[in-house]
Amino acid sequence: MDDALGRRSVLTALAGGVSLSIAGCLGSGGDSETEADTYGDWFRGANNFEGTVDRTGQDEVSVSVGAESGFSFDPAAVRVTTGTTVRWEWTSFGGGHNVVEENGAFESDMLYDEGETFTHTFSEAGVYRYVCTPHQTQGMLGAIEVVDE
Repeated sequence: MDDALGRRSVLTALAGGVSLSIAGCLGSGGDSETEADTYGDWFRGANNFEGTVDRTGQDEVSVSVGAESGFSFDPAAVRVTTGTTVRWEWTSFGGGHNVVEENGAFESDMLYDEGETFTHTFSEAGVYRYVCTPHQTQGMLGAIEVVDE
C-alpha cells in the first residue's frame, strides 16, 4: 500500500507540473508569445536572439554587425518608434557582411572593415526582417519592429 501511495503522489505531482507548464504556455500574453506573433519562426536557429530590445523614443539606435562569433547582429531584434534611424556598425569579425531586408525595404553594400556603417530611417510602422546574405544559413538574422509613437 505504501508503494501505491508513493506512485500516486509522484503521478499527482507530475500532473500538476504538466498543468502548470500548459497554463504558462497559454497564459496572459508574455513576451515570448508576443515575439512569436511578431516574428513567427523567423528567429528559429538565429544567433544571439534573446528577445526584443526596446529602444522606443530614441532618435538613433545602433546594431553591431558581426557580433559575438562574427555571425550575428547585436541586438538581433530591436523595437523603435517611427522616425528612428538605425545605424548598423561593422565589427570586422566574420568577414564581409551586408544587411538586406527580406522585402527590399533596405539593403547595404557588402562591407568588411571595422567602423563602417549603414543607416536607414524608418518612416512606417511594421516589422522589418533582415539577413546577412552570405551568412543567413549560419543564423545571421535580425529584425526591426517599428511602432508609432
